[in-house]
Amino acid sequence: METAEIRRRWLRFFESKGHTVVPSAPLLYDDPTLLFVNAGMVPFKPYFLGHETPPFARATSVQKCVRTGDIEEVGKTSRHLTFFQMNGNFSFGDYFKKGAIKMAWELLTTPQADGGYGLEPDRLWATVYEDDDEDAALWVKHTGVPPERVVRRGMKDNFWSMGVPGPCGPCSEIYYDRGPEYGLEGGPAVDEDRYLEVWNLVFMQNIRGEGGAKEDYEILGELPAKNVDTGMGLERMATILQGVDNLYEIDEVYPVIDAAAELTGKVYGAHSGHAATQSHPDDVRLRVVADHVRSSLMLIGDGVVPGNEGRGYVLRRMLRRAVRSMRLLGFEAPALPHLLPVSMERMCRSYPQLRTDFARISQIAYAEEEAFRRTLAAGTTILDGAVARLGSQGERVLSGESAFALHDTYGFPIDLTLEMAAEQGVVVDEAGFRRLMQEQRDRAKADARAKKTGHGDTGAYREVADSLGRAVEFTGYDEVVSEARVAGLIRGGESVGSARAGDEVELVLDRTPFYAEGGGQLADGGQIRLAGGAIVQVRDVQSPITGLSVHRAVVVDGEVTLGEGAEALVDIERRRSISRAHTATHMVHKAIREALGETATQAGSENAPGRFRFDFNAQAAVPLSQLRDIEARVNAVLLEDLPVAADVMSQQEAHDVGAMALFGEKYGDRVRVVSVGDWARELCGGTHTQRTSQLGIVKLLGEASIGSGVRRVEALVGADAYAFLAREHAIVGQLTDVLKGRPEELPERVDGILTRLKEAEREIAAVRQAQALAVAPGLVSGARDIGPVRLVTHDAGEGVGADDLRTLVLDVRARLGAERAAVVAMTAATSGKPVVIVATNEAARGAGVTAGALVRLAARVLGGGGGGKDDLAQGGGTDVAAMGAALGAVEEHLRAQG
Repeated sequence: METAEIRRRWLRFFESKGHTVVPSAPLLYDDPTLLFVNAGMVPFKPYFLGHETPPFARATSVQKCVRTGDIEEVGKTSRHLTFFQMNGNFSFGDYFKKGAIKMAWELLTTPQADGGYGLEPDRLWATVYEDDDEDAALWVKHTGVPPERVVRRGMKDNFWSMGVPGPCGPCSEIYYDRGPEYGLEGGPAVDEDRYLEVWNLVFMQNIRGEGGAKEDYEILGELPAKNVDTGMGLERMATILQGVDNLYEIDEVYPVIDAAAELTGKVYGAHSGHAATQSHPDDVRLRVVADHVRSSLMLIGDGVVPGNEGRGYVLRRMLRRAVRSMRLLGFEAPALPHLLPVSMERMCRSYPQLRTDFARISQIAYAEEEAFRRTLAAGTTILDGAVARLGSQGERVLSGESAFALHDTYGFPIDLTLEMAAEQGVVVDEAGFRRLMQEQRDRAKADARAKKTGHGDTGAYREVADSLGRAVEFTGYDEVVSEARVAGLIRGGESVGSARAGDEVELVLDRTPFYAEGGGQLADGGQIRLAGGAIVQVRDVQSPITGLSVHRAVVVDGEVTLGEGAEALVDIERRRSISRAHTATHMVHKAIREALGETATQAGSENAPGRFRFDFNAQAAVPLSQLRDIEARVNAVLLEDLPVAADVMSQQEAHDVGAMALFGEKYGDRVRVVSVGDWARELCGGTHTQRTSQLGIVKLLGEASIGSGVRRVEALVGADAYAFLAREHAIVGQLTDVLKGRPEELPERVDGILTRLKEAEREIAAVRQAQALAVAPGLVSGARDIGPVRLVTHDAGEGVGADDLRTLVLDVRARLGAERAAVVAMTAATSGKPVVIVATNEAARGAGVTAGALVRLAARVLGGGGGGKDDLAQGGGTDVAAMGAALGAVEEHLRAQG
């Protein structure tokens, strides 16, 4: 049975049991505690935490997930994938243990011909929490599983929580016995390779307190409403139903293994046993390739781009591990163009958007592989240099710090460092490297724990939302002044009944025209005037929980009381200015896609009064000429005076009319589509102008890189754009007066001035160099014998640059000849900063006299430092008055040696 069919049967079965089918959320989810969605229940988290009221009593989904905490285990066991899909069914105060167990058993054991998965009942085991007698009895009574196949396990294995205070409860896991060829007999507690976990039923019935994530916490009591959260690993079920050894051999993963094996000339499985622990190293590497290629495909598909931190770093690491594994398998040519299309062909059966978006996805992936190939070349050079320095010092151990720097700074894999160092007879301090890596992980974990406070301060907001009983009505699409009632007042994180002049408060109205910051659009500002005469100045508007608009404000005059009538007045000029910027963002997005192609999708934006910035995916800088064309296209559309309209429709209807959806955004069943005539359409909840002509003018200020594969355009709109152009015009007017030419002649005039200036600088440099070299014969004739060494020292004084001084030093060294050991040391100063340069010939170096050692000695006298090669070195300092003493130190050192 294909994985896509397993997915379809799951959704069909639970829909028939009264569950609402909820589409998978994007991997990039709006949760401050997570890099990616890592469990099927994540989109339902607000309901389980009590922050929001679920719109359904039963739900089901197949959720895309990514977990990278055990990335090093990928390929080594049959249980680890970085990307996986989690089938889930959820109950919010509806059915509980009995219902969950009966439905799970029915789907698992119903014959395939009747729409089930057709698993043999005598191969299924269940585990329950050690004290959960009710759960154990339900399994025996309603499924017929014998008591000896119902295993009791402790809190670590069979009690679930989110890792923070909140809902928790016992869980029951279903295992499938794959047979003796996969491991030891005795049940899940003995061997989890043979007994494969396929389904986890979590019964949320308790509230936990502070403590460890797994078991070191107190159970505070029971929840008023009991919920069910279950998860079946789609890939694990595919492993069983497709009769393969492990997750990597299912239909959505194995084709990449097959392609990689063909490219590398390997035969997958030829030297491995059934169990993952019996895998040949080549098979492990092939699995790493297949897993990471698929995960990268899905991550890029959901809007992640490679980077040096956060989500981007995870993606970069997986792409590079895949490429590195192919290299270890003997394939050194670009691999992703061969492998990524194979993965796409399998995954698009469940996610058809991967095919339509593949041009963008592949462009990002292939560019990252090429960048890594360059990194490997550069890292190899750095490593070779480090090994050579060790050899010159008579050492054979590369420090952990050096290996960590190669890994962390240059992205050079530790296994490659170990391999290449060993080839040159050098041992790597791997323990030191691992220690530094652990310290880095510890810092990351500490940061993640700190971020978990993201759910900690919503109590007051939830209290207000509950008292209101519905979402705050947003009236701002149609009006900028609304009559309302004060539904909540929060000060210092707690609900209060009133606030006086001078108080900073968070104020909630039952209805509001104020737009809360979101979708890249900054919040409205304005005033709220109370029925009792008080005035509140609104500084910001946020939505800390879904459906609640919170006005962050200061009471300017009077007293505000809960329940009081109010008039909300949006700052009209600010709103209009932001709306112009937001509409312009949509238009620039469309024009960029027209110019650069459909892969140039939005990666972020900020719409502020009179200005905006727009981030988009692109692998190279946009030429200035193309940027001008984009600007011209947008302003041409402004003159067409197209209508800007917003319509609410289903997601499918929005897709059918060609509306763009943005990565990482959450959309409901009904979406708002903003259209600029028939030219551009996007899903958007922001405010906009009514017609394009109301923007006036759009001026693009420029574009730049803000990360790997992401560019940023900054622009001005309306009056701000006009003011900028007026200033530019005034500057051009001033230049025409100074240069005595027409505006169109200015580039040629300025270019001519710069050319003449460069010619004059070259002439001055030539004269200065001739003057410096003119003293060379006299310096050579004045050379002194310090033992076997001929020494020339010279203080060139103030105004001689380092380049001219170096030319003089090298000229004098050449005039001294090669017969005898010779040292040349000179000082000079520019703008009050001294410099010292020392050169030695081959005979001097043969006698153990090096320029680097002498320059460091002289630079210390100058109050600084320096370095360089044995034949030529340069240093500097801060004490100009010590230049003579620095040269004296060189001479004294030679006398002491001589």
